[in-house]
Formats: sequence, structure tokens, C-alpha cells
Amino acid sequence: MVGGFSTPKKDKELKVSGGEKVKKGQILCRQVGGYKAGVNVSGIAILHADCDGKVSFSRKKTGSGKLRTFINVLS
Repeated sequence: MVGGFSTPKKDKELKVSGGEKVKKGQILCRQVGGYKAGVNVSGIAILHADCDGKVSFSRKKTGSGKLRTFINVLS
């Protein structure tokens, strides 16, 4: 475990699930590296919602062939 603690760190993970309603400014993910900002989402290390709406996820291939997961907020 990290730093000798008996439980793993939980602050860097996904904070919302798909289909969940979010408000403007709400934190969606404290990034470990698996998620990228999509529609109505901004931020680099901490992704947050730019408007009220529902959360959805999409997967796209990049030019180099890697599969990325994007977090979107649909208003």
C-alpha cells in the first residue's frame, strides 16, 4: 500500500458514473491518465463539467491507433 497505510488511496479515481446528472463545475474525474475531456468538459488533471447535464462516455481511436475514453456532458 502507499506510504505504509493499510488502505489504498481513493482520491484519484472516477467520481461519477454514466447517466448520472451533474451540475456546472462538478468534478467528474481526478485523472490517473485513463480519461480525456470530451464535449462540455474541461481541465487537464482534474476534469469538471462546463454545464448541467448527464454524463456519457465514448471511446475513440487516435491517429497512432490508441483507444481513448472521453467523458462527455450532454445538456
